[in-house]
Amino acid sequence: MSPLNNRFHKNLPKFISNLNNILSVKRVPSKLIFILIGLLSTIWFLVRVIPKPSRAYYPCMKAAYPFMSGFITYFLGLTTTIFAYRKYKSKLADAKYIAAGLFFLAALLAGIYTTTTNSIPVYANSNYLLGPNNPIGEAKGIFPGRVVWEWNPDATNENCSNEFGDGWFMDKNTNMNIIDSMVTNAVLKLTGENTIKDSWDNLFKYFNNNHEKGNVSYKDGEKIFIRVNQVSASSSTYNKDTYEILDQKRYGMAETSPQVVLAILRQLVNEFGIKEENISVGDPMKHMYKHVYEMWHNEFPNVIYIDTDARLGRTAPVKPIQPSIYYSDRGSILKTNGTTGDPYYSDYFPTVITQANYMIVIPALKAHARGGVTLNAKIHFGSNLYGNAAHLHGGLVAPNEEDNNPMRTGYGLYRVQVDLMGSKYLGGNTVLFLVDGLWAGSEANDPPRKFQSAPFNGDWTSSIFMSQDQVAIESVCFDFLKAEFTADRTPFYGDYPQMLGADDYLNQAADSTYWPADFKYDPEKDGTSIGSLGVCEHWNNPIDKQYSRNLNTGNGIELLFPQSYITDTEEDKSNIPENTILYQNYPNPFNPTTTIKFSVSNTEHATIKIIDILGEVVSIPFDKKISAGTFEINFDGNNLSSGIYFCRLETSSITKTKKLILLK
Repeated sequence: MSPLNNRFHKNLPKFISNLNNILSVKRVPSKLIFILIGLLSTIWFLVRVIPKPSRAYYPCMKAAYPFMSGFITYFLGLTTTIFAYRKYKSKLADAKYIAAGLFFLAALLAGIYTTTTNSIPVYANSNYLLGPNNPIGEAKGIFPGRVVWEWNPDATNENCSNEFGDGWFMDKNTNMNIIDSMVTNAVLKLTGENTIKDSWDNLFKYFNNNHEKGNVSYKDGEKIFIRVNQVSASSSTYNKDTYEILDQKRYGMAETSPQVVLAILRQLVNEFGIKEENISVGDPMKHMYKHVYEMWHNEFPNVIYIDTDARLGRTAPVKPIQPSIYYSDRGSILKTNGTTGDPYYSDYFPTVITQANYMIVIPALKAHARGGVTLNAKIHFGSNLYGNAAHLHGGLVAPNEEDNNPMRTGYGLYRVQVDLMGSKYLGGNTVLFLVDGLWAGSEANDPPRKFQSAPFNGDWTSSIFMSQDQVAIESVCFDFLKAEFTADRTPFYGDYPQMLGADDYLNQAADSTYWPADFKYDPEKDGTSIGSLGVCEHWNNPIDKQYSRNLNTGNGIELLFPQSYITDTEEDKSNIPENTILYQNYPNPFNPTTTIKFSVSNTEHATIKIIDILGEVVSIPFDKKISAGTFEINFDGNNLSSGIYFCRLETSSITKTKKLILLK
């Protein structure tokens, strides 16, 4: 490939994004923008791929394909409408009324589909702005930049259908004993302590030290608010008399697992000794279902449970006197909600947030159609008292289409998540960031999805993530979501994390160098810009999942792995038997065959998987029960393209990985 072509391939997504932005700013009709970009993408795709079909897998072709496919779909729908309408007129003139009626119906349906269809968009699997293991920002935490990942497949029922009456949240589908153990392990690893009491003592001391309160722990009477995500619990989804779920369409949507919250309540009350009445739990914009309330209330009846309806033991959120946040775009991007007379756009958070001494935030691990992902930052779209969050969508990558907002792909644009992360009441007042990844979802309003990427391999994610660094935990969870929701793997329910600029807010939250030109994030409107909110970094690859502190190459993120997921780089930190070995393949690089050698210490089932850079299993050359010993297999890569792959040895007790390089 020539240097000129190579540069064009790399810059095509940026060119399309810039063209879209330029045309949008000049108020060119969106349909004309769509036709122009679609036509250019189609021509480019055909010119490049017809002479050499293998080019369809080039990055520039993957960037052009979504625009081309959307354009072709629109074009075919439009021509079908015109053809059917002309046939309708012809048959009507010939008095063939039945045929005329059928053609009219076909024209009507095709026209409706062409003009109103809102199919899930497919985005190219774009690169990050930052390369792997290139940390920016200032790491936070007792152990700076530490993110703990706990994963236990037994935490969830792999046979859960999530159909009405078999929701993922039910006791039979989520193992509370394992959840307690996972949350306990995570808190101990995060702080380096041996007891939950000492761990929380250190969490509070670290927080207060960094809020100019001195080296003091929690004091009796201080208030804690546990912010959860209960997105499905809208006014029409539950029985007003019992709070039981009624709406089968929104049943079983991915949201915060009540078991994870219960585990945190048990630690705070039973082990650390905080009085129940000093703790509040809820989603200020939503309701609290019966099964959620009863699970928590049965053990902790004096905790305050927040619900906008405020009946049957629930408590309504209260509006404060003054606005709680002044968005830093100052009205230039976000749609005003008209609730204040202040010249700068603002929002109110309920007093359960503004009067809390500490927050604990527990979102669900989910992708998002407008923001790419929804985690600890975007959960606060539901923390205001406006009733919905539509007015904030303008600050995301893909704003509301109904408001005629253009796509805001790319980098260096105002991102409302940074204001939320920097707010003294939200990200700035959070003592612990916890992402519930037990039942991860593909979109804010989707059900949980089984992940195909390693190590989940077709099972529920069964994970939790925990950190004191909000940017670090967002970065790690973003990497997991981006590795899973790709155009190739999830064509039916979206690959939103691939949107160009979906990680823009992470860069900006970490380092002001990445802010828009001549712009300051000042959510308190006090003249003081926010500083670095944490460290942003992306892993080396989706298989090894290594960050700079894991590799001892930088001061970025340290990801602590669960014992059930061990790679070669972590072997010296575990009790792996020395005689269970995956050797480096030879030759390496290879073309097209190589020898894979491994040893196992016991009689057990062993599997060798070959995995590509996106985490897809492309071959399983060995899969059977064997006795202890050393084995060699010959792997043939004739059916694979040149590139980097990973050889993974999986047994009942261990997982090991080696890198393979295929050069044809």
